[in-house]
Amino acid sequence: MPPLRTLLAVPVSLALLALASTGSQAYPEPLTDVILPLLVTRGEAPAAALLAREETGTRYAHAGQGIARADRFRAGSITKTFIATVVLQLAAEHRLSLSDTVAEHLPGLVHGAGNDGRTLTLRSLLTHTSGLYDFTADTGGTVPLTSLQAVRIALTHPPADPGRFSYSNTNYVLLGLVIEQVTGDSYATEAERRIIAPLGLTGTSFPGSTASLPAPHGRAYAADGSDVTELDPRVAGAAGELVTTLADLDRFYSALLGGELLPSRWLREMLDTRTAHGSYGMGLFPVKLPCGTTVWGHNGRISGSYVRSAATVDGRRVLTFRVNTDAVADPDIEPALLAAEFCPRTS
Repeated sequence: MPPLRTLLAVPVSLALLALASTGSQAYPEPLTDVILPLLVTRGEAPAAALLAREETGTRYAHAGQGIARADRFRAGSITKTFIATVVLQLAAEHRLSLSDTVAEHLPGLVHGAGNDGRTLTLRSLLTHTSGLYDFTADTGGTVPLTSLQAVRIALTHPPADPGRFSYSNTNYVLLGLVIEQVTGDSYATEAERRIIAPLGLTGTSFPGSTASLPAPHGRAYAADGSDVTELDPRVAGAAGELVTTLADLDRFYSALLGGELLPSRWLREMLDTRTAHGSYGMGLFPVKLPCGTTVWGHNGRISGSYVRSAATVDGRRVLTFRVNTDAVADPDIEPALLAAEFCPRTS
């Protein structure tokens, strides 16, 4: 479930197609709403939806059938932003330090095949610079596992070069275990207490082993068209378990970047990409758009769902879009949507 790192230049063909569909009048509707149907016609998704949160209000659009504004859906790796927020809150409370080694909190767990938890810091887990193997490369993200089982699969493989950015779901499964060790409660309980309840995210939950989605929800489809609405969330755990809504994700990223969840020092830590050489902060990654604006957020991919949230660094503008399948066939559509939302429009 790694973030897309596509070149963020809106293709001429997409721009012409979007503009042609508006008719002779310039931009009669938001350009994001014009591009959104391309997720269905060119991206091969059964349905797509977006919700933009702006200072003047919210804007919803959808394309295709079987998707609704209030739907609950699986958010995949967007879970990582929630987990990172909890870890940074614990750091702000002096209950852990980002320079702590994994072994200090989980003694003896990370060892074997060249892996050594005594040399890995919590910072390296947060920034994906630990080198730990991604357990989902073996399971395909389809096998339900406990956190310990996921870690043990990863530890049968040698690590990548320490200090180099290498996206791995294993990092965040370990962070979930660290949260439990430090607090005595599960990562789900801590996220609910610290984030979900205070922000009133009534459509957001950590389902544990519950395979069904809470109502209301539509259907979810794998890339081959099979119905995967029923899915055991333990295929991803702390790396991708979350169930949520468009409105809740917009609210969460707005609150996070707006300073409601972390003290300013720790929000700056979250946005610092130097450890990962510009690729990743902590549970967030930046994307510089063609107009020069940089947006922050995350994406999430899990069987039957692809989601992307992006926001300005102050959290005042947020866009979340989703499709009810694993991926978007045309990778150019995502950067086109982001540019249409966050870059100044000219007529």
